[in-house]
Amino acid sequence: MKNVVLLVALVLGGGSFQAFCSPQAAQQNLGNESGLMNEVRHRLVLLPYYSVFDNLAYRVDGYKVTLLGQVTRPDIKDDAAKAVKGIEGVESVDNQIQVLPLSPMDDQTRRAEFQAIYSFPSLQRYGDMAVAAIHIIVDNGHVTLEGVVNSEADKDTAGIRANTVPNVFAVTNNLRVQKGS
Repeated sequence: MKNVVLLVALVLGGGSFQAFCSPQAAQQNLGNESGLMNEVRHRLVLLPYYSVFDNLAYRVDGYKVTLLGQVTRPDIKDDAAKAVKGIEGVESVDNQIQVLPLSPMDDQTRRAEFQAIYSFPSLQRYGDMAVAAIHIIVDNGHVTLEGVVNSEADKDTAGIRANTVPNVFAVTNNLRVQKGS
């Protein structure tokens, strides 16, 4: 199997995610590695405490999986590594998931951001999925939006709504617009 690095961000419970690789690598990668990527994604979205306030991503390089992202609970980080280690074909797991610091202020900001974004009529549909499409990452008062939305207008609206929450130092809008929408 060729050593091809793929980065996949977990978004949308319906199976939509984005992989980054060259067209040549994608052609070579249609076999085993693609199946491995799908199984890694499947195992991660099924984690029991994975929520809208967590962001999981991973890279597959041959038989090595690198876990990335941010989570609110240390057990999610540990569970992610265990879930991926149990996949046939995975030889090693490099768990680089960041556990966000415990902070009552950040917890309050998470709730306020959730309310600001998901109570807005044009964004409500993104919260009605098995895994919410817009993930809200709060780290010491800094907010990052991760995920995939259907339009540039939805991306902009989410960013504007996130900026209305008081006591937020900065908002980074990393939402991507789904191709073909």
